[in-house]
Amino acid sequence: MAYTYSGHTHQKIKPLILIETTILCIAGYLGLYLSSINNPFDDFSSIQIHITNVLVFVVVTQLALLSVGLYELRLRESISGIIRRVLVSVGLAYFCHDAIILNLFDSLKINPFFIPYTAIISVIFISIFRYIIIDNEWFGFSRKDVLVIGSGERASIIERRMRRRADRRGINLVGFVPIAGDKPQCIINETLIELDVKQDLESFVIENDIQEIIIACDERRNALPLEALFNFKIRGVEITDILDFIERETGQVAVNLIYPSWVIYSNGFNTTNHLRDSLDYLFNAFLGFVIFCITWPLMLITAILIFLEDGRRTGASVFYKQERVGLDGRIFKIIKFRSMGPDAEKSGAQFAQKNDDRTTKVGKFIRKYRIDELPQLFNVFKGEMGFVGPRPERPQFVTQFIKEIPYYNQRHNVKPGLTGWAQLKYPYGSSSEDTIEKLKFDLYYIKHRSIMFDLLILLRTFEIILFGKGR
Repeated sequence: MAYTYSGHTHQKIKPLILIETTILCIAGYLGLYLSSINNPFDDFSSIQIHITNVLVFVVVTQLALLSVGLYELRLRESISGIIRRVLVSVGLAYFCHDAIILNLFDSLKINPFFIPYTAIISVIFISIFRYIIIDNEWFGFSRKDVLVIGSGERASIIERRMRRRADRRGINLVGFVPIAGDKPQCIINETLIELDVKQDLESFVIENDIQEIIIACDERRNALPLEALFNFKIRGVEITDILDFIERETGQVAVNLIYPSWVIYSNGFNTTNHLRDSLDYLFNAFLGFVIFCITWPLMLITAILIFLEDGRRTGASVFYKQERVGLDGRIFKIIKFRSMGPDAEKSGAQFAQKNDDRTTKVGKFIRKYRIDELPQLFNVFKGEMGFVGPRPERPQFVTQFIKEIPYYNQRHNVKPGLTGWAQLKYPYGSSSEDTIEKLKFDLYYIKHRSIMFDLLILLRTFEIILFGKGR
């Protein structure tokens, strides 16, 4: 179909400027009111001077907001970055008004509390308003118009992975441009933009103010308009590979799309955070000690309950030890509280199921609240595991997965963990397909792991445990 999509940036900015001008006027009025409580106006002329100062402050502040780029729809800032810019803008307005204008025009000098009150209220009101419009994506802020080059099998992954509105937070997917070599009829529910990429792509991107182009074609050789892409890059349009786009937007690495050159030119799967590596064991051991001091009574009660339920009768241990694959493929024995009957694997190794009938009554409870994982603190003390990392898998399954799943062995570049990014984003897995999905998140974690990322995962895991959202 012919393209008719059109961006009207200036039409979005006008109402925004009008609203924020109104907010600044309200802030000026409130500053006027608060400053007059202890210093009431003497006469009508005094009121006129104060109103003039309100108008001057509003104009100067608006110019400052404009100068720091707060009316640029291409601005990609978090709310903290926005607030910093608002503070700079109001600070500039404060300085211009108080230090320059009032000294040049002595007749405008007023109550000394007016400008401080107005500045503080302006920062608060504008910051709150900006938070609201960013969170709700009003006026096009925090959203960028994205065009996908390609409409074949690779491009269809974007459609499948980003169906919900929540998946597209911050982006407006304008459409998919088919090019030679794409598998036909892969895009079903999205807009197909039929145009000659060699002749018309450049004008389409400019006319519609496209801010990012995703390269997602099935065949790149002699198919991409390299000169146009070069010109886009010079103009400041982002050019993003589909692998990097999926990684950024979904928090996972699409292992089924990986090609060797992407691995070579990306930052790979080995950590470059040397501070984190140096502090890794100390951090995990200290945290493990603190948690053990808090939870040892719970661990003791759990051991007694397991013993009373079936341990006394069968003679089975309250603990369950099992071989797992750790850092660099080394085998170690993981320690957990036993949550299944002693003959749970009489038919051989198998995945745990969601509502596994092999689970005991105590086992169901401790699995739900992750209490069965607590003995793994001893694996942490021994340096075999960390708190955050890919969950360690059994050797039988690892051998199978390395043969079947590309890049599976890369997850052994880091220590396994008690919890991980995959457990938060894809909390249950009982098949090879689930393992592939979890691997995508594990590889994302390995590429981006840091102390702050680990803390985020730990905090979200605590929420899961607290509210019983476990398996």
